Amino acid sequence: MKNLKKGATLAGVASALLMFTISANAVPSAPTSWEKCAGIAKAGKNDCGSLDGKHGCAGQAKEDKDPNEWVYVPGGTCEKIAGGTVAKVKPAK
Repeated sequence: MKNLKKGATLAGVASALLMFTISANAVPSAPTSWEKCAGIAKAGKNDCGSLDGKHGCAGQAKEDKDPNEWVYVPGGTCEKIAGGTVAKVKPAK
């Protein structure tokens, strides 16, 4: 009976370890760079002020895909999204 419990415990630990390894590999690594992507934001889902200066806060886009509204996306993906345009980042003052 002791050997059965010991075997079941080892099998449980091995199974848990395998599940952790599989789930850890399923998560993609975080992007190392981000870019502003204009023209793809949904209404109310923009990431900050509009490019034309109409407002200065996130979540104030009035319509979907406004060319002056933007969201951050992983670097190199904006131009792959239909309607996406990489917006220039203004240097900090």
